[in-house]
Amino acid sequence: MSDETVQPNQWVALRLPNETFRILEVVPNTTISLGKYGSFPSNLVIGRPFHLTYEVQDKREGENFARLRVVPARELNADHMADTSAEATEGEDVIAPADGEELTLVDESGKVLVRSNREIIDDSARQTLTAEEIEELKRKGASAGKELIAKLLLSHTAIDQKTAYSLAKYKLLKTKKYIRRFTVLPLDVPMLAQWLLEDRDPSKIFEMRPEMMALVGCWADVHFGGVSSEDATGNQGGRWLVVDDTGGLLVASMAERIGILHQKPEEEKTEELPIHTSDPSAPDTAEASTDATEAQPDQPQATSEATEAPSSPKVHKKRHPRRSDFDVPYVNTNTLTLIHGQTQPNLSLLRYFNYDATNPNPTYPYHPLATNLMPISWLQLLAPEDDDAYNNRPPEATPEEMSSWKTNRRGNYHRKRRRWARIRHVVDATRAGGFSGLAVASTMDPISIVRNAVPLLAGGAPIAIYSPTVEPLTQLADCFSVARRAAWVSTPPPEIEGKTASELERWEGTPEFPLNPTLLLGVTVQSSRARRWQVLPGRTHPFMMGRGGADGFLLTAWRAVPVEGKIEARGKFKRRKMEAS
Repeated sequence: MSDETVQPNQWVALRLPNETFRILEVVPNTTISLGKYGSFPSNLVIGRPFHLTYEVQDKREGENFARLRVVPARELNADHMADTSAEATEGEDVIAPADGEELTLVDESGKVLVRSNREIIDDSARQTLTAEEIEELKRKGASAGKELIAKLLLSHTAIDQKTAYSLAKYKLLKTKKYIRRFTVLPLDVPMLAQWLLEDRDPSKIFEMRPEMMALVGCWADVHFGGVSSEDATGNQGGRWLVVDDTGGLLVASMAERIGILHQKPEEEKTEELPIHTSDPSAPDTAEASTDATEAQPDQPQATSEATEAPSSPKVHKKRHPRRSDFDVPYVNTNTLTLIHGQTQPNLSLLRYFNYDATNPNPTYPYHPLATNLMPISWLQLLAPEDDDAYNNRPPEATPEEMSSWKTNRRGNYHRKRRRWARIRHVVDATRAGGFSGLAVASTMDPISIVRNAVPLLAGGAPIAIYSPTVEPLTQLADCFSVARRAAWVSTPPPEIEGKTASELERWEGTPEFPLNPTLLLGVTVQSSRARRWQVLPGRTHPFMMGRGGADGFLLTAWRAVPVEGKIEARGKFKRRKMEAS
């Protein structure tokens, strides 16, 4: 049930009445503030289902906190379920007004039944409540803002002159402004991306909209690759290369498609224990507890007697088995290999999904990304012999030497050995190649990325490269144009003479041929933008409140394995004469 209810220390999205979102972490025993909409204790939403709408009530007498009320669906949809059939007019005759003419329908007694909405109504001039009175009602906050909305409607002198559509629009505007309600929603990648675009700095994610992020995952064919097998040396599928400079947003989108972004509920119920090392000098759990008991001789006698008393049967919880320092925790399928240009990758956005990328030694049970996300730097990929973390193996120490060390020194010794084993495994597995696809969202030159990443892909692997501007992608697409490919085949450059197929894949290129034009097929550049529309009779048009910014462009292609040797077509060809019918 953890994926259906709000859990402690979980990041959630609160949808406010003004249709904005607030992303926050639900920390137990704290107060959540929503600005003008009020505040409430976080414990009131922990353990409750998602997608519920709450109303922040007034503080009761003698209490210093506000309680929450679950708003039922009937109350939320009261305006939509209202019977408006009585307002419909009968008859087929339509009277069209002339230019500048206002029409009003009245009955025999002079009561207005239908009025035109072409009259301009000045709300500020027709509202009898002053600004001071409205501020006083806001400070009182009676009935979660509903009393203020009702007084605003009753104090409007021209409320009877509004049509049904205008009245509903006016009421909705005041409700969004003053009602104290919010809806708790689970945080997913599209919602996080939309929040970053609208409320944060969109340039940090290259203004990547949710639809473009979805297209990157579709064209890169990111999907669940099956259950990993025990044979680590076998050819496993479901391995993708990622070049992500958006702070981890692209990695989160691909991980959500594979199914490794969120921790499984059954794993969260297990006991969290530190990873055991193969250090024979480390004391056992029983010995450590004995030492801790002996170190506190001043404990009361009642406590020791209670400890010696027979306890209830213990529940056996799942424990992580002891393992060697050189046993890497990575799996061989459904993995994402992240290539970055810094000492450590920038994955700050993954903290919203309870993954700490800065912790090299996570506790058990592991987050799925701890075993399926493999970071590697460009230096380790292109020149591993120049990387000290890859080459320098930690020195070996005998059990007698480790027994004389302090605890901190022993811990550093095991951490260095585990770090060296992880780096060695990631670098060797990445340089071996055979990846299922490539997804890129980076500020680097896409030509340099393709030159070094395409040789690592398997034949037929898809490629998806995102850029906020179209110029870098057009330059890359021109390297694989039909004209360049024809010139390459007819008059190959003299620099490639005598080179093998594997050497041509990693060829550095020339000004005329920056890349080998036979490595990719079906290179296209596209763009897409989803727009929201208002659909009403006579008022259908796109929303005018859409944000601007870069449209974003996407280059797609497929990895091709150049053929070796000469191709000849064989077969029996016989020309037949077709009889005229």
